[in-house]
Amino acid sequence: MKIGELAAATGTSVRLLRYYEEQGLLGSDRLDSGHRRYDESAPAVVRRIRALLDAGLPTRVIRDLQPCIRQDGTVAACKLETLQEHLQGLDDRIAALSETRSSLAGVISATQAHAPTLV
Repeated sequence: MKIGELAAATGTSVRLLRYYEEQGLLGSDRLDSGHRRYDESAPAVVRRIRALLDAGLPTRVIRDLQPCIRQDGTVAACKLETLQEHLQGLDDRIAALSETRSSLAGVISATQAHAPTLV
C-alpha cells in the first residue's frame, strides 16, 4: 500500500508515518519512482506504535521494544523491565506534581486568608 493509503487506514498523517520511518519504527520498500510501499502488516504496526506512544513511551524506547512485540501487540517478557522503569518514572512524576500542587494550593489558601474582603 502507498503512504496515503496507510495514512487513511490508520488515521495517521503522512508526516507522522514518515517520522516513524525516520525513527526506525516503520519499514517500507521504495518503488523505482521513489514512492514508499508498505506491506499488509503496516497498519497493525502503526496501531502498535500509536498505542505505545499513548502509553508515554518515547520513540527510541519503542524502537528497542520492537523485537519483543508480539502480533497481538503485547510485549514479551524480554522488555518487561524497560516497561516497569517507565511506569516507575510516571509514578515519580505524578508524586512530584502532587507535591507541587499541594504547595501551590497552600500559597493560594494563605493569600486568600490575608486578602482584604471586598464589600
